[in-house]
Amino acid sequence: MYFSSKAIQHFSMSESSLIIYSDTLTRRLYANDASMYEELPRGVCFPDTAEDLAKLVHIAAADKTSITARAAGTSLAGQTTGNGIIADISKKMDEILWIDPDLKQAKVEPGVIRDALNREAAKFGLLFGPDTSTTNRCMIGGMIGNNSAGSFSIKYGSTREHVISIEAVLADGSLAVFEPLSEEELYEKMSLNNLEGSIYREMLHLLQENKEKIIEAFPHPDIKRRNTGYALDKLCEMHPITPGGRPFNLSELLCGSEGTLALTVAAVLNLEKIQPHKTLIIPHFHSLEDAMKATVLAVEHHPSAVELIDKTVLDATKGNLEQERNRFFLQDDPDCLLIIEFDGDDATQTLNKAQYLGKELAKAGLGYAFPTLSDSEEMKRVWELRKAGLGLLMGLSDDAKTPSFAEDTAVRVVDLPNYVADFKKLLKKYNTTCVFYAHASVGELHLRPVFDLGKPEDIQRMKAMMEDVALLVKSYRGSLSGEHGDGRNRAPYIELMVGSEVMELLRKVKDIWDPQHVLNPGKIIDAPPMDTNLRHNPEKQIAKMDTVFSWRREKGFHAALELCNGAGVCQKRAESGGTMCPSYMATLEEIDSTRGRANVFRQLFTEKGPEAFASEEVKEALKLCLSCKACKSECPANVDMAKMKAEFMQGWNDRHGMSFVSTFWVNPFPFLKLGALFPSISNVIASSEPGKFVMSHFTDLHPDRSLPPFAKTPFSKELKRLKNEGAKNGPEVVMLVDPFTDLHQPHVAVATWKLLDRLGCTLHKSIIADTGRTKISGGQPKLARNNLNDLLPVLSSYAKRDVFIVGIEPSELLTLRDEFKDLCTDEQLETVNLVAKKAFLVEEFIKKFADSFAPMLSTIGKGRKVYVHGHCYVKALTGMSSLKKALEISGYIPVLMDTGCCGMAGSFGYKKETYELSQQIGQQRLFPKVNEMEKDALLCTHGFSCHHQIKDGTGMYSYHPAELLVGL
Repeated sequence: MYFSSKAIQHFSMSESSLIIYSDTLTRRLYANDASMYEELPRGVCFPDTAEDLAKLVHIAAADKTSITARAAGTSLAGQTTGNGIIADISKKMDEILWIDPDLKQAKVEPGVIRDALNREAAKFGLLFGPDTSTTNRCMIGGMIGNNSAGSFSIKYGSTREHVISIEAVLADGSLAVFEPLSEEELYEKMSLNNLEGSIYREMLHLLQENKEKIIEAFPHPDIKRRNTGYALDKLCEMHPITPGGRPFNLSELLCGSEGTLALTVAAVLNLEKIQPHKTLIIPHFHSLEDAMKATVLAVEHHPSAVELIDKTVLDATKGNLEQERNRFFLQDDPDCLLIIEFDGDDATQTLNKAQYLGKELAKAGLGYAFPTLSDSEEMKRVWELRKAGLGLLMGLSDDAKTPSFAEDTAVRVVDLPNYVADFKKLLKKYNTTCVFYAHASVGELHLRPVFDLGKPEDIQRMKAMMEDVALLVKSYRGSLSGEHGDGRNRAPYIELMVGSEVMELLRKVKDIWDPQHVLNPGKIIDAPPMDTNLRHNPEKQIAKMDTVFSWRREKGFHAALELCNGAGVCQKRAESGGTMCPSYMATLEEIDSTRGRANVFRQLFTEKGPEAFASEEVKEALKLCLSCKACKSECPANVDMAKMKAEFMQGWNDRHGMSFVSTFWVNPFPFLKLGALFPSISNVIASSEPGKFVMSHFTDLHPDRSLPPFAKTPFSKELKRLKNEGAKNGPEVVMLVDPFTDLHQPHVAVATWKLLDRLGCTLHKSIIADTGRTKISGGQPKLARNNLNDLLPVLSSYAKRDVFIVGIEPSELLTLRDEFKDLCTDEQLETVNLVAKKAFLVEEFIKKFADSFAPMLSTIGKGRKVYVHGHCYVKALTGMSSLKKALEISGYIPVLMDTGCCGMAGSFGYKKETYELSQQIGQQRLFPKVNEMEKDALLCTHGFSCHHQIKDGTGMYSYHPAELLVGL
């Protein structure tokens, strides 16, 4: 049994040390969630215990302000925005208190991430069933607040069905536990002379007096996904309201209450047995109508999930590097598809069920392709593509915004075909289009009509359509919110859905639990109009400004500022995998996430225009950004925070100037070339205490960080003795060698030369130059333009002659394919694109000519296992498939490690102020995995920085791909 020392809590107000932060930067960070709303809070706090929450309640009541509880901040309806105090429970209230495998239960604090719970529960063969698309960062407190469900709700239902009890702080600061009660226990509760007793007495009276009205007004009982106000209909199913019903349990009411009734301290949850075998069948359709009919048929076969993905979502995955690889199962160009999963104890049985359904669908003329998958890795990739859908939609360009307002409706499954047809009529009425995707198995589709919230007329059209949608859903006796909650944008329409009499009952519930309306007011009850406090306000236009980068992909700097949609993918923890965002994974501070930084960017530049380039707040938000570029691929909106940081820092430096320390790291090469003249002496000095002291003083080098030693002979001199003779039938190549490799690791460049020579390439004289990478990362992209202007004529002269440019250091080579496209002038763009098409990393070049090169490489590796740590830029811009392929055709057995960012990131890992964080990032995954390698295994990494971080952190030598491919 899993047990935490924090499981036993003592309630004493005197123990609380709650701090409320009211500085502007912190408030800005919490002004947004994943919805279309923005509201600057009065303060932010990070409670740790029930005592903290109780103290907060008393402070808010005395100060006549409000409390909005917040977990991951991924709410789509504005539940976690407010102008009072934001209580972020994600940082400190995040413990799994216990897991009891015999009872199949767990007790958790509200800040526990759903996937973190399931990693622990899996050790006992158990899981928490509700499975939202945000499970790698969404938290149990938020799932309770929204009554979240997810892809498997046809099997597991919603969070409400899995919450056994909730320990909560009430609106008067008292502590109560809500759990299943016998009739005797219920009457004992009703006799209490406090707020808890009053809640039980008044709730029982309200339910008994109004049972029939409630049942008649609420959604059809066959609809599994149903958040409409407060779940009074669920309470009506309980004894004594319905004699013989299940035990009375107010925790079911708290599920879906959006933090408006009480503050969750802990919850006991029901866990399910993990089904060992799964099979996916993925029918492809030429029309949405056929997919809806197929859903009705599929549900009759009792699958564990039926998820819809339409063409809009599928097309969005084409431009996302992270999801491109997950499209492997697609056949032709479907208009939409269903992901249908069967699970069970018997692998053959689940496969047979899937195949039988495929035959039934084909017989009914529904679908044209039916790929079936049972491989766990392949199925995981399919679900990754499905879960990315929402974020990808939210990241569409400015001229195709898809705000979340009517996207959470639910009807009975049998009504889906007709409902979708009626919804399409509304789309035609409002002259817009819509995405259709998500939980078809339970009659809930996420429908996101396209409106541009930057246009006042579109806001009015959105409001008008929302009312029509509400009337349509009501005609089917459906739910306006299936899982994302009412929040800010659906709450104004609850009365239309349930009628004025039942609406008064909902207001009465709020008054019973929270008489002063301290807890998250304006959500569910008495919500302002849905267009109040919009993030994309037409009145808040960003001023035009000159920038260094052209921001071509984003269609302007102003559009780049608006890209972040708050989905919070950057808020996943290290154990969830991926690279974004390494500093957040280490600090767990909102300011260190891509979302936090992007929100500060947008708010400040909207308010101040070009003057924001002098903002201390933006600079503070960027302080720990490693410029790793992981956000460019892992963020569903493809926010490129590394480029945004470079742009801002250029503006900052233009206004404030640069210190010697900053200047050194922006362009260290003159100093390095000087040191390389006398390598032996330089190495002795660099490793000595006096030398470290001087370096520490003048360059901010951390004394514990070693410096890469200078080579006795740089590559520029080694090159003179290298020969490329004989008949060469292979492609022509020019090597691009960066100064770090030239001066510190010439053997890597030599290995690359020998490899290309062996493969029959005609080698031109190598280009030894930097592409401006350090200048871009150091906040001087203007200076990097000089590198571009110097290199472009040279590189283009080769590219125009069909000569390939093969680079060694990823961050340098990929600058040609990334930043150069935005640093160049319009006149240079065509030439830059030509150079980019001819620029390859070593392994990419090998993969491109794999058929020709494979016979010459096949015996190199001799079946040796190679563990691979990927460079951040490679993972972000090209992916790791090329390196894996190159190693495989060379006879190695590559193992791609999920090690995230190494933490070095150029100068980041060298400086005093960031060295410790650099080491912390390395310690999270990279160092432990390297230390766990078999003794005879090899380690491979592309990057110069990665190589030295691994060496310093583990003592292990890591090979550049070229060293392995040429043979050890």
